[in-house]
Amino acid sequence: MSIIIQIKQAVVQTIQSIYGISIPIDQISINETKAEFVGDYTLVTFSLTKVLGKKPDELANEIGQHLVDSNSLFVSYNVVKGFLNVMISNTFYLDFLQQQFQNTTFGNSEANGKKVMVEYSSPNTNKPLHFGHLRNIFLGYSVAEILRATGHEVIKANLINDRGIHICKSMIAWKLFANNATPTSSGIKGDHLVGDYYVKFNDVYKEEIAALIQEGKTKEEAEKQAPIMLQAQEMLRKWEAGDTETLQIWKEMNSWVYAGFDITYKLLGIDFDKIYYESETYLLGKAIVEKGLADGVMYQKEDKSIWIDLSSNGLDQKLLLRGDGTSVYMTQDIGTAVLKYQDYTMDNSVYVIGDEQNYHMQVLQLILEKLGEPVAKGLFHLSYGMVELPTGKMKSREGNVVDADDMTNEMIRIAAEKTTEHGKVTDFSQDELNALYSTLGLGALKFYLLRVDPKKKMIFNPEESIDFHGFTGPFVQYTHARICSILRKANKEVHQVEHSIALSLHEKTLLKQLEQYPSILLQSAKEFNPAVISIYLFNLAKEYNSFLVDHSILKAENEEIQTCRIALSTMVKNVLAHGLQLLGIQAPNKM
Repeated sequence: MSIIIQIKQAVVQTIQSIYGISIPIDQISINETKAEFVGDYTLVTFSLTKVLGKKPDELANEIGQHLVDSNSLFVSYNVVKGFLNVMISNTFYLDFLQQQFQNTTFGNSEANGKKVMVEYSSPNTNKPLHFGHLRNIFLGYSVAEILRATGHEVIKANLINDRGIHICKSMIAWKLFANNATPTSSGIKGDHLVGDYYVKFNDVYKEEIAALIQEGKTKEEAEKQAPIMLQAQEMLRKWEAGDTETLQIWKEMNSWVYAGFDITYKLLGIDFDKIYYESETYLLGKAIVEKGLADGVMYQKEDKSIWIDLSSNGLDQKLLLRGDGTSVYMTQDIGTAVLKYQDYTMDNSVYVIGDEQNYHMQVLQLILEKLGEPVAKGLFHLSYGMVELPTGKMKSREGNVVDADDMTNEMIRIAAEKTTEHGKVTDFSQDELNALYSTLGLGALKFYLLRVDPKKKMIFNPEESIDFHGFTGPFVQYTHARICSILRKANKEVHQVEHSIALSLHEKTLLKQLEQYPSILLQSAKEFNPAVISIYLFNLAKEYNSFLVDHSILKAENEEIQTCRIALSTMVKNVLAHGLQLLGIQAPNKM
């Protein structure tokens, strides 16, 4: 039970004892005392004055005196303009330290019986993963880990967008211009090779549009009549009709992309429990739409296209099947949503998708509701803002994106450069150095993308992300490694913390922060927001480094104090490692 809950319970009992009135615990407001005042936690009394018939200062003094007199948890109090500031006993914090300092899973919750699927990454097979995908991937992975740590049964899912007109664009360009090039023959990573032909398609498409406009076509006519676009559309029809040659090209090119994706995921430390393929879900979506038409939920136009009218819900009319029978994104999303629920019957289905798809996801959930699909109730769109580089937005069709592989390699290069500048790696072997550079580079990348609230857009600065003294992953990693070094030098096994010692302000502040960690995890899970943990870890690391400025561990005043500081350091190390792991970041033992 957290200290805040214990304080709230004590206040409820005090009010019942003094005034004979029962107050619901959720009406008690407790905050951490502001730094400029004396105290650990603060009771806000203003919401209680009306029901208790007391002035704020009078009420605060009466409650504070009773808490100190009747409960050993409290050692003193003071009142500032109706706010009751209470000081918690050292014994509480030393008991807490004794119980938890060796617990490497401190913060985890017991199973809560809730099952959640988190779908993230969800790439297209017409191009490699690019930098814009990374916020999605890291956010989904971290949210899944946080939910698992807070008691949920979690399924990490990846939906591969392996069919549709965008896939056919790469396919037709490869067929027309590649001269049968393969990853092996070209020496190009498979997903990059296929992505090159997606860019090639759009280059040729632009040229053909320009030529048609020169012939007198309007821009709209030219876009529809460009030969390469017509060929891509015909290829899509052939694919859905099961044409053997088309399917063979599709399978071969997709296999190249999957092999490339696997290399990237492995380097990033990302995994999945279940992989879905749109090529296997779109038919279910079509069947559901056709049933919806038969049931009167959808309607059909003269061109045989199938639509749903959502205007009564403040939305618009939505196409679900084209007149030629081919499906659209929404069709396959309906099928995938239903299939996922059939497979796992989860309480919540979380989609990690950028905020440009907010409307699409709103429509998907509403359609599922109108179809009476049970998955609709637990569907949640974890919407996030786009990431830009200092140079601006990226567009894959124009070939000006930064590939995820290139960004990862650049981060590892910068990590090597920065680490070498610090000049403290002489006792590392080359293999250890390579592992360290990868750990720091990826840690910097992940932390920087996760430290910002998902709802906010952000600009990623590679150099800033790897600053060893800033609000960065390497700063937290460095603090963990620094503690490991201190503990190695101390070389002392601790079993018992002496309860008679006096805690310094820094020591008590660290213990207060550590005690709050489980609540931080629960808040992060509730908000689907890893930034809550990122900020907490940075503040904990910063406080620990401040603690070391004024306190020695190896040269502590006496053995009891040294033992306490070793236990405290051990717990900080464990929490930093645990929190970093939830962000998908490794905690190095030496740097």
